[in-house]
Amino acid sequence: MNYVYLKPELENLSQGERISFARQMRRMTQDEVSEKLGLTGECKRRSMTRYERGDRIPKEDRLLEIAKILNVNVKCLKEFNFRNDEDMIYMLLWMEELYPRMDIDLGISEYFSNRRDKIIQKFMNEWKGMRRKRQEHEITYDEYIEWKFQYEFKEGEEDEENS
Repeated sequence: MNYVYLKPELENLSQGERISFARQMRRMTQDEVSEKLGLTGECKRRSMTRYERGDRIPKEDRLLEIAKILNVNVKCLKEFNFRNDEDMIYMLLWMEELYPRMDIDLGISEYFSNRRDKIIQKFMNEWKGMRRKRQEHEITYDEYIEWKFQYEFKEGEEDEENS
């Protein structure tokens, strides 16, 4: 029997929806993830279903386990705090999956830039480079998603570069 793989689509940016997206990109079922989490019984899938629907929020240690099973940076699955620069960066990466035809460009004027602007602009430049590689077919969609799943925000690098 041949299976056709369809790219998952996000309906929103909730934590559950992002967990579901990552699971589907890894071509795993809820049962498989539940088994790897060590869940047992007739309703072992129930926890994953609740996480993905947003009925339950995984505790930090459980979220770390899920991220490890799905081989993604836990920061791309955690709940977002919109006051946090790092969370804003991950939110932007996910927005592109939610709105794939939207052109996201946050060009920041260097004239009035502050430390936060420099952090976001550094990320935007790196992201633009990866998007360009994807558009020019230098990397596949799966390689691009892998970069997003593994992206590691490194605060302080902008200071090192300017020193």
